[in-house]
Order: sequence, then C-alpha cells, then structure tokens
Amino acid sequence: MVRYLLPLAIAATLAGCVKPDPLTMTDAWVRLPAVPGRPAAGYFTLHGGTVAQTIVAANSDVSLRAEMHESTGGGGGPAGMTSLSTVTLPANAPLVFGPGGRHLMLFGVNPAVKPGDRVTLSATLSNGRRIAARAVVVAAGAPAPSF
Repeated sequence: MVRYLLPLAIAATLAGCVKPDPLTMTDAWVRLPAVPGRPAAGYFTLHGGTVAQTIVAANSDVSLRAEMHESTGGGGGPAGMTSLSTVTLPANAPLVFGPGGRHLMLFGVNPAVKPGDRVTLSATLSNGRRIAARAVVVAAGAPAPSF
C-alpha cells in the first residue's frame, strides 16, 4: 500500500509547486473626452506571462467599440495616431498602454459614465484568453491616478 501512496504524495507535492501564469492587467484608468460624444482613452499595464502572447482585441463594458492605437510623431514631425490590429506582449515583462504611447480609444462611451466611476477594460489574446481589470475614470484634463 505504501508503495502506491508515495508516488501519489510526490505528485501532489509537485503539483503544488506549479505556479499559475502571472499574466495580469494593473493600473487601469480611463480619461473621459473633453467634448461629449468624442472617444475616451483607456490606459493600463499588462504583465506578461511565461510565454509571449499576442493581443488581438480590447474592450470596455461602457463603450460600443474599443480600438488599440499608438501615438506617433513628436520628434519634430506631425503628431498623430496609428490603429494597431495586434500588439505583442513579451514574456515576463510589462507592456504599458499609457498617454503618449499605446492606448485604447473608446468609442460610444455611455454618457452616464462620470469621473470617479469604475469600469472594466479587457484585452483578448490570440489564444482566446481575456485579461481584465477595473479602471478608475478621470475627467478630461485631470491628472492621471497614482497607483
């Protein structure tokens, strides 16, 4: 009997040593537009898991549509934005979606959303997994929240 229990005990111990994939979203926030009806912006940090992933979509529970964008210019050329269909999330590293860089454009934001509210932002990976976080909402022109 002992010879059967020992392998089971070892397997159970090793299973407890396996760490879950640390893929997470933190520091999420949304800046409302200065002009009602215009897009809001969503920001967050994704923390990569044990392997590189591809982000294929993003969403918010308070907008009709969300798109990944990246700010361009600033080096003497005209400023603008480029739409991103995918973004690579490196393994074991953070990926920041922040002002002046990668960010979400949130179109058709529910007009009932006000500063101080909490909304959900999510990112969808190519394998179908979704990572989400509650995001604090700030007014246009208000400082970014400190995390």
